Amino acid sequence: MGLALALCEAGHEAVVLAPADGPLDIPGLGKAGLVTLGHSIPVPANGSVAPVSISPLGGLRAMRALRAGGFDVVHLHEPLAPGPSYACLMVGHVPKVGTFHRSGTGVAYRALGPLARSAARRLDVRCAVSPEAMATASGVLGGSYELVGNGVDVDRFARAEPWATTGPTVLFVGRHEKRKGLGILLDAWDVLSASNGSSGPPGTLWVAGVGPETEVLRRRHPDVPNVQWLGRIGDDELASRLAGAHLLCAPSLGGESFGIVVVEGMAARAAVIASDIPGYAFAAGDRALLVPPGDIGALSNALAQGLSDAVSGTGICAPSALDDASSQARKWSMQALATRYEGIYRALVD
Repeated sequence: MGLALALCEAGHEAVVLAPADGPLDIPGLGKAGLVTLGHSIPVPANGSVAPVSISPLGGLRAMRALRAGGFDVVHLHEPLAPGPSYACLMVGHVPKVGTFHRSGTGVAYRALGPLARSAARRLDVRCAVSPEAMATASGVLGGSYELVGNGVDVDRFARAEPWATTGPTVLFVGRHEKRKGLGILLDAWDVLSASNGSSGPPGTLWVAGVGPETEVLRRRHPDVPNVQWLGRIGDDELASRLAGAHLLCAPSLGGESFGIVVVEGMAARAAVIASDIPGYAFAAGDRALLVPPGDIGALSNALAQGLSDAVSGTGICAPSALDDASSQARKWSMQALATRYEGIYRALVD
């Protein structure tokens, strides 16, 4: 949606074909710019759950829309995901761009290799959001790829009104599942609390989101001081929390091809502490404090340092460091992404 809106702002016409689980009204896109392909269902994928449409009816709707739409280019995101993407690949008269987002392969991904390679040959241009995503796609499909990155509505986070805090604050946001590393973060927070004795941790931890591990983790850490469980929060509150938090902690264990939450944090001027995994390192450049994934002691030490920096306004929380991180986030703005794809579209059409 964000890329389509940015393309419309640049003077192009963009139509989004996608499943939708409820009524949608996207200001700036309009009803004519959205073709819904039915509902999605949750499908286990890459250590998480992906909502996808696998209804044959959704595929038929997509094919009809392409044949009737008079499009110059069709852009498929995760083009080999089950569902309408395969149907779109079968429509032969429109130039096609495919962007690969996935990091890490699974049994199904490997098993579909021959079929996937055949389908991928219908793409005129292949793109990937990170070197990690490129390696995953090329390992299964071969071929060459354009490295384009991902896009974030940077201005929305930069302009957000900061959520009020009463002291140094750390924010975690993400689905509560093993891959996202919330359990590691809570263990590190326990270590930090124990090292401070009766005074407890020198700050507050906001935990946003829900997931299959929520209740298990809350029972496992029932007496963790200074932890606020926020549950599911909306987009506006997320932006405000990011702008108010001193630190964003992204302790994922792997499987992240890019790191949108890292970019959102940098755009909102929250110092970032994250796992040293390729997707996060690529998104952050050298503007985040990276620690080995799953290393409780290293994460605890990084949090202690970050909270201390938040109090003193030095280190990763120094204004100059936050300025550098904000500039890095601008690299991944939705407008920059739209400009990048515009060049790819024009070269393909020409």
